[in-house]
Amino acid sequence: MNASTAARAPSLFVSHGAPTLAIEPGIIGPKLSALGESLHDVRAWVIVSPHWMTRGLQVMAAEQPATVHDFGGYPAELYTLQYPAPGSAALAQRVLALLQAAGLPATANPQHGRDHGAWVPMRYLRPQADQPALQVSLPHDATPASAYTLGRALEPLRDEGVAVLGSGSLTHNLAEWRGGAAPAAYATAFAQWAETVLTSGDEAALLDYRRRAPHAERAHPTDEHLLPLMMAAGAAGAQFTDASQRAVQRIDGGIQDGVLSMDAYRFG
Repeated sequence: MNASTAARAPSLFVSHGAPTLAIEPGIIGPKLSALGESLHDVRAWVIVSPHWMTRGLQVMAAEQPATVHDFGGYPAELYTLQYPAPGSAALAQRVLALLQAAGLPATANPQHGRDHGAWVPMRYLRPQADQPALQVSLPHDATPASAYTLGRALEPLRDEGVAVLGSGSLTHNLAEWRGGAAPAAYATAFAQWAETVLTSGDEAALLDYRRRAPHAERAHPTDEHLLPLMMAAGAAGAQFTDASQRAVQRIDGGIQDGVLSMDAYRFG
């Protein structure tokens, strides 16, 4: 499939929550499944997750990436789960070329497997595991602006039938995690602010979220789980920033364990 025959694939952001999302779908699981079923023209996936952070950019180049169980202390069932989707050397080379053209040097990594930030949501989005799904790493020194730039570099993939997926968490303060607790007011306020900013195409506010969003430092003591949202917004291009083309859909995932907003967003 090429750009002349493929429908424009979406840019997506999902909140992957705890690894237990793989066996406890909650509110968001069925909605991600329905979203995946609607993506008839997607042929492959490129994913950015905060659970693969590197010095500089790397691109997964394994032909058959392993399923990495990069967590400890969870139910034994989780460690038996696999997501055996193929990789794609050709797609990896295409991603490397796009990054190079954007002035973002990157290297191929033929050994790295898919972390849970990638395979857990993909088990809902594409349970058949029959399409290439590769990751681009998140640099250790990434910022909201650089993550957005990364997304802009990946945007052309969408015209080639490749979905761009940022997997993180709309709010992420694990120090305040309370199993089964009611939603914290600050997490709700941050999620509502994010919806306003994303549906209005306010790029400046999004990239300056630590100063402009309510309770930003409490919702995100560190940036890494929100940076995939900036990447996804960057890959949205005009479908985020241009009022005449804007196509942004919030998928309500609720707030889990008091502090983890599980919202997802579809651009395009």
